[in-house]
Parts: sequence; C-alpha cells; structure tokens
Amino acid sequence: MNEFDLRDHDLTVAEVHRNLPPSVLYEHAMRYDKDAGIAENGALVAYSGAKTGRSPKDKRITRNPASENDIWWGDVNVPLDARTFDVVRERAKDYLNFCERLYCFDGFAGWDPKYRIKVRVVCERPYHALFMHTMLIRPTREELASFGKPDFVIYNAGRFPANQYTAGMGSKTSICLNLEDCELVILGTEYAGEMKKGVFTVANYFAPKRGVLSMHCSATADKQTGRSSLLFGLSGTGKTTLSADPNRHLIGDDEHCWSDEGIFNIEGGCYAKAINLTPESEPDIFAALRFGAVLENVVLEDDHTVNFTDTSITENTRGAYPINFIQNALIPCVAGHPTDIIFLTCDAFGVLPPVSSLTPAQAMYHFISGYTAKVAGTEVGVKEPSATFSPCFGGPFLVWHPNKYAELLAEKMKKHGSRVWLVNTGWSGGVYGVGKRIKLAHTRAIVDAIHSGALTKSKTQLDPVFGFEVITECPGVPREILDPRSTWADKAAFDETAKKLAGLFRANFTKFEGGVSAEVKAAGAKV
Repeated sequence: MNEFDLRDHDLTVAEVHRNLPPSVLYEHAMRYDKDAGIAENGALVAYSGAKTGRSPKDKRITRNPASENDIWWGDVNVPLDARTFDVVRERAKDYLNFCERLYCFDGFAGWDPKYRIKVRVVCERPYHALFMHTMLIRPTREELASFGKPDFVIYNAGRFPANQYTAGMGSKTSICLNLEDCELVILGTEYAGEMKKGVFTVANYFAPKRGVLSMHCSATADKQTGRSSLLFGLSGTGKTTLSADPNRHLIGDDEHCWSDEGIFNIEGGCYAKAINLTPESEPDIFAALRFGAVLENVVLEDDHTVNFTDTSITENTRGAYPINFIQNALIPCVAGHPTDIIFLTCDAFGVLPPVSSLTPAQAMYHFISGYTAKVAGTEVGVKEPSATFSPCFGGPFLVWHPNKYAELLAEKMKKHGSRVWLVNTGWSGGVYGVGKRIKLAHTRAIVDAIHSGALTKSKTQLDPVFGFEVITECPGVPREILDPRSTWADKAAFDETAKKLAGLFRANFTKFEGGVSAEVKAAGAKV
C-alpha cells in the first residue's frame, strides 16, 4: 500500500494506491476484478458493464454566478443547481468510503507546462486507474513528489447509481461537472471515456479564458521545420488514419490547444476505436496495443487472442495506450504554429470536392458547422445519406458558444498565416450506393500536397453553390475527380443534390447566426 491518504477529499479509506505502475495495476485487476483478463498481445482487457459508450444526455454543469454567463446552455450543457451537485458528490463519496481500497492517479493535462492542468483521479477499479495512467501525462518521480493540490478532481463512483429522483437527474447515470470547485462526479457508468472527455470539457472552458484555443483534432508536425498541421473531423472522416503519417511527427490524435507559443497535445495517450482493427489497416495502433495498454469491451477468444470483428458486446470497442507507444510520436507533444488546417468531411451526398481552399470567413463558417454525412440506417428504410453537424467538430464537449472558439481560430489563423482546406473523404460520382468512396491513396496525396505547399500554386475554380475555391489540379490525383460535378453521369441530379445539401447547411447554421458577423453568415452555402 502506498503511504497516501485522501482525507483532504473527505475520503477515509485506509488502503489508497497512488500512481501504481502498470504491472501492479495488472496484478490488482486480476485479483480484484473478476471480469478482467490479459490479451495475448499483452494488453489489459476490461469491461465497462451496461454502459459501453458516453452518456451525453446525463451530463450536467453546475450553474454558478461566476460562470453562468460564459456557458452555452442547452442540450449539450444542461444546468444543475449547486445544492444538487453537493448531493451527488456526497453520494459518490459515501460509496467510495465503503470501498475496501481506492486508486488515485495524479497526472497532467497539457504538455506545455505553462498551461497544464494538475488532475487527480479517484476510483475504485484498477482498470480505470490504468486507463487514466495512459490518457494523462505521467509525472516524473520528482513531479509527483511536489504535485501538491490538484487543479481538478474526478470522483469516479461509476459502479454506484445516481438517484434518478434527485432534482435535475435524468436517469441512474450522472456525469456532473462543477467549474468553480473544479470537480467531476461520475455515478452509474463505468465507461472510462467519461473521464477522458471530462478533462477535455474542463480544458474547453479554461483555455479560452487564457486566450488559448482548445480543439478536437489530430495534429502532426514537419520533421524539419517543426511547424504543425491540424486535422479536424468527426468520426469516420479519417482524422486518426491520416494523422498516422510516416513522413511527419505525430503530436496527438484527438485533443490539442493552440497558444501564443504553438500547439500542444492535452493528453498523454490515445483512445482508438478497435472495431475491425488489423495490422494491415492500422499498423501503428495495432502494435501499440501491448503491455501497458487497455482494451475495453473486446471479445477474448479461448487462447486469449482478441476477436476485433466481434461486436456482440458493443461496436464501440476501444484501445487506450500511451502516445509514446507510437513510434513516430514527438515527445514532448508540442510543435510550432500550424501552416495548415484541414477540415475533413465524409460527404455521402457526393457533391463536395475532394479538396477546396477556404477564406478566413469560410473557415469560421465550416468550423462552426462541423459537417459530415452518414449513411442512413436500413432499419428505417431510408436510402439517402443523412447530414451530421457538430459545431467546431466537437459539439458534445464545448462549454462556450461555438463562436468563441471560431473567433479564436480566426484570430490565430490571421496572426500565424495558416491556410485552411476542406477535404472530402467521402463519395464521388454520385451519392452513397451510386458513386464510389474517394480512394485513401488520393486523400493521402492531397494531404501531402497541402503539407508541401503544392496546392497553393494550383489552379482553382469557384464553386457556384458553396462559394469556395475548388482545387482543380493536385499531384498524384486524377484531374477528373477534382471537379465533383464532372464525375456524375446525371448532371441535373448533381445540381439538385448540391442544392439540397446547401439547404441543410443553411438550416443548421440558423441556430448560430445570432453570434456571428455578417461576413461569416455570407460565407455559407447559397441556395
């Protein structure tokens, strides 16, 4: 047992294990967690129970006079009164105090020491402690000895349900954040991703207060100049795949900040989807899932190999691993100001060009829109694609109004001369089911040309519906696919589909028009 106690947090459990190494957490998981296992590849396999994904409808933020005017209240940020937060926190602490042993992990969020947040995680399960050991930045022995009072505390009592009859609760699951007390309380869910995104939500609140842009994106850096590139995109657009570039350093795959000094990763690890993972499809991620990593909700075969194709538990199988398990990662995970910002979209309508250049106003418009498209589920008999919009490509984790982040983006783009590109990784030649998915090799060639600066000299043509400049020549990409209309056999159908998508953009943007300039409003799609 570590000589450490949590009495300052009103937790009196005698057996508290602080910052145990992975080997000991493995031992504890085998001894105390009946469902845990060890995969043949060396990763710890753990299960999160009934909840195998985030519970966004159960997230609450405490309403406080000090911060309530800063917060974008609504479906994402549901208010909770301070008294109820106290009740929820007390319920979590009462449960934790009944546990035979507790685990504490102290680490940092943010690789730049000037901006990093000291985070303390208190939990009951060894798997949760190992997860946050991978996802936070691990302190040195000297840093741990002088860690002192944390800036932010997570109380993970996920095995104990919330009282759904408590005012403000929506179910037996509760993820409650108090920005003034800098505490997150988790009840009724053992899904580890709630802790990761709780830290990101806190960063999304405090970073803009310091003039720092927090971003849901991946980042790479040029090996010679140190200048970076940011890739924004919702699930399925290729954000993680395209950031795995052997010619560039990996800064991170998911959460970053842009300060006056450059960019830095918020996290110390990666949390990758594991469904259908193969060494051919994602060699770096596959190799990183070894001893010290966590595999969540995967199916173990009798010989302890992982069946990555089995979705009987969930389609949201995940792997968490320290970023230094990626061979190309740059440690510390900091880099210079971005030369390029890439918005990735998987357009299943098949009307957006493979690559186009955006003006600053268009960049703000598309950043606030956060568009991609998904294929509609066959179970409801819908054959057409469905549009998905998530502001700033990370709507569920925003705290301020999206325009706050967009203004910071525009300010930093202008100051540091960053170029902005919209890259479609979706369909060409028709909608999903008619056209074909743009080849990954062509998208990689586009991203390479962006990084080399080749596209700044390419010919362009104005898109009459969306208003941006379409790149019409790119090394390694057939010229004929760069103009999306020319790839459709039925030109009238293309025009009609483009107008339909433009209408969806405009309808979505109406909810943000009150907080943006006339120039940004005018930068949107034309119907």
